[in-house]
Amino acid sequence: MLNPELIRRDFPILQQKVNGKPLIYFDNAATSQKPRQVIDALAHYYTSMNANVHRGVHFLAEKATEAFEETRQAVAQMINAPAKEQIIFTRGTTESINLVAASYGRNFIGEGDEIIISTMEHHSNIVPWQMLCLEKKAVLKVLPINDAGELLMEEYRQMLSTRTKLVAVMHVSNALGTVNPVSEIIRLAHEQGAKVLIDGAQAVPHYLVDVQALDVDFYAFSAHKMYGPTGMGILYGKRDLLEAMPPYMGGGEMIKEVRFNGTTYNDIPYKFEAGTPNIADVVAMKAAIDYMQGIGQQAIAQHEQNLLQYAVDSISSVPGIRLVGTAKQKASVLSFLIEGVHPMDVGMLLDAKGIAVRTGNHCAMPLMERLGIPGTVRASFAVYNTEAEIDTFAKELRRAADILL
Repeated sequence: MLNPELIRRDFPILQQKVNGKPLIYFDNAATSQKPRQVIDALAHYYTSMNANVHRGVHFLAEKATEAFEETRQAVAQMINAPAKEQIIFTRGTTESINLVAASYGRNFIGEGDEIIISTMEHHSNIVPWQMLCLEKKAVLKVLPINDAGELLMEEYRQMLSTRTKLVAVMHVSNALGTVNPVSEIIRLAHEQGAKVLIDGAQAVPHYLVDVQALDVDFYAFSAHKMYGPTGMGILYGKRDLLEAMPPYMGGGEMIKEVRFNGTTYNDIPYKFEAGTPNIADVVAMKAAIDYMQGIGQQAIAQHEQNLLQYAVDSISSVPGIRLVGTAKQKASVLSFLIEGVHPMDVGMLLDAKGIAVRTGNHCAMPLMERLGIPGTVRASFAVYNTEAEIDTFAKELRRAADILL
């Protein structure tokens, strides 16, 4: 059984105090903390193999390239990609989505074609498609949700048609924790000949993801939400799609041959990895994958589900509490309001007690508009969080309610 107290020893940042109180970090949906194994891997790269990759025959270059490509293989195995060449390194989920919009979208979506997103999407999965639709005169359609924060799948079926060229939805809502039925979403889209991009930023840290079982066309996620470094993301794509797509950026590494009268592009994945990549953080991501797999991703998921239920039970009696997002299937995200109180005021009082939560619209302004609220307080849990921390959180939340109401 997972022991969070032992796990906490791996995370140096959790040993500090904030405002004289032990740090309680409940902002994991924004970014997770990093274990010493990842920090050490980052330092090890800079102290033992710092060199550019793919471009040198000397010892350091070969060592760095080997470590860089080992991460690509580890990612492919983690999500069960058919081949490591289908794993593209980006700066994060946002860049991965923009890559698909700019490369696939500009070349395979035209005037009158339709793109479907959902009401709960992160801005990163809204704005690139708005920009593309404006440029190509395509139509952006929005899948609605119910009051619990669940997609209205019957309406989705009705929205789909032969005009639908792409469906782009999140696997797990960062604002509500809703786990969407992505297998069904993908299957129904494929029946109409549409491609599907899944934003998996909030899914991969919590669940085993199998891109082949999902039959997904594109899947995007970030290292920094899964105990890895910032500035490092992943795009998985089906081979035929990636090979048909033109490069996203021009420069070094994405070429085979350059002449002034024309350029021959490199094979995938390098066709999409122009310039010197974020080598150190790519290398350190493998340590994060190894760390999660060493604990066991199913064990992590079960621990986080237990914490979520414990937190719901613990705060349910807080005066004025209102849970936001009550889907039947949820990840470890607890969004709530204290009626009549601005979320930021709650967040500031909790911070004074060393408790880090997120307040605001969570980069989901259209969702908040649909729900008729300015934002929420969001507590999100990870492998190192404990029931004792939730007890303190609930106690301080009651105290905040007493002050603010």
